[in-house]
Amino acid sequence: MEDEGSVAEEGISPAQSPLVQLSFQRNEKRKEKYLEAEPKALGITQICLCTYQIISVSVLVAKGINNWEYDIFFFIASVLVLIAGCVAVAAQNLHLPTLKACLGMQMVASGASIFNLIFSSNRMFDYPSSCYSIYHYDDNFTLHYGATCHQIESTRSHFYAEIILIQVALLAISVTLAAYCCKVVNCCGPGPKMAVLTIEAPIVQE
Repeated sequence: MEDEGSVAEEGISPAQSPLVQLSFQRNEKRKEKYLEAEPKALGITQICLCTYQIISVSVLVAKGINNWEYDIFFFIASVLVLIAGCVAVAAQNLHLPTLKACLGMQMVASGASIFNLIFSSNRMFDYPSSCYSIYHYDDNFTLHYGATCHQIESTRSHFYAEIILIQVALLAISVTLAAYCCKVVNCCGPGPKMAVLTIEAPIVQE
């Protein structure tokens, strides 16, 4: 009888330690999802577009077509977007603090792009009044410089229409990068976990 009892206990012990265990662990490769956004390409695009518009508006200011006092805020916002592009490229190392910095800068860049979009829309129809200060001259000067002023107005309108398209593109890039950064740093909810199955081989008793 004692032998039968010991055999029964040995038969119960494997059931108490299951062969398959299910556990949930954090996905350590979740940071790689940021690379799906092509941050290098989008970041370089932000840098190039911001550099182009800063140089272009600087030329208008240098030629006296624009006033520096009005465009200073445009320059500041453009520099912020440019910095956001640099941080987006640097975040390719998937370092968590850098990814958090990228998220913050892309949110700032989104606001800066919206500001520049509104600013450019207003400047598109804000013609320089200094161009028409020559109308006190005789008819020949009025005819010549009047046509020049209309050409400046047309060129300036087309330029700011182009700047508006650039701001829309920059806004889309900022929102895209911010969305991917948000998924990686888990700022909108708890981090995703993946199911892990652990299989234990049964102990064979001799």
